[in-house]
Amino acid sequence: MTVTSAPTLTKTTAMFREAAEAAAWVAAALERNAPVVAALAARLRASPPRAVVTIARGSSDNAATYARYLIETRLEILTASMPPSIASVYRARPAMADTLCLVVSQSGHSPDLLAAAAAAEAAGALVVAIVNDEASPLAKQAAVVIPVAAGLETSVAATKSFIGTLAVMAQLVAAWAEDAALADAVATLPARLDAAWASDWSAALPVLESAEHLYVVSRGPALGVAQEAALKFKETCGLHAEAFSSAEVRHGPMTLAGPGFPVFALMPDDAGRAGVEAAVTAFVAQGAPVIVAGGADLRGTIALPVVDCHPLLRPIIQAQSLYRLVDNLARRRGFDADRPDFLAKVTKTL
Repeated sequence: MTVTSAPTLTKTTAMFREAAEAAAWVAAALERNAPVVAALAARLRASPPRAVVTIARGSSDNAATYARYLIETRLEILTASMPPSIASVYRARPAMADTLCLVVSQSGHSPDLLAAAAAAEAAGALVVAIVNDEASPLAKQAAVVIPVAAGLETSVAATKSFIGTLAVMAQLVAAWAEDAALADAVATLPARLDAAWASDWSAALPVLESAEHLYVVSRGPALGVAQEAALKFKETCGLHAEAFSSAEVRHGPMTLAGPGFPVFALMPDDAGRAGVEAAVTAFVAQGAPVIVAGGADLRGTIALPVVDCHPLLRPIIQAQSLYRLVDNLARRRGFDADRPDFLAKVTKTL
């Protein structure tokens, strides 16, 4: 893997330090979780769920989008997101017999997630928690727990816990689908994450430093990371950013992009690539500055390097490089990435 090294920063934030640790935590988590993942995968193959439901918020919900694409494309099982308020506010109880319910959370403490998980279990779902805090109420409540095992995260902005969640999801789908190529690639994730952290994405800074609005565009498994990127640009950099699939953005939103409205594209390395390339070409034609992570051959764009990996793991690699860029951008724009205004590390919604 050939990587261009990023400039060394003299003063680091907790966000920077924690994101830099992701590779080591992922390596430990993959080894530790192998038995529980293998057992769950065997159970799901023996008794396949008729559908999968995800319950999450914030960065965890972005990770759930990634899981949805993996499950639907590799296992061809219908997967949908259930808003926690269905149970916690509206007191509805959808029928969930013979379904798998993935509840994803960093803290495992939010009352609405706990209520939704309890409702799913009561409705007949197998509730599996993918959670970083193993002592949390969610971990105690779930039938099966897959620990993210990313360690303590002190920055309000989730980084290594998000990366760890994606890695756990890829490990589970590889085992469930008995996809040896994906499983082998997952085993290489720690080394590739280290390489991705060293990648230099600073070419994006001149455009993003002065931007007021931004579209983050991708497709397929990378859409969840596009959503995560938009969230991080907003919460840590004070930059209004919205994520779209490369298909959906062309149904109206793209009319806003132009010379003063840049686009950040996360290029997939699968069947979705052609659609993202077409959208990028259209944005360039209408004068928008376009930054592309993994699309060095596209004219009129600012190209950012992406470490080679399995196509389904490319979004995880892109997320790791993204976090270093976001931390740098937050400082340049005068924001404290560790303590965004009006936000707390654990968000307890109802």
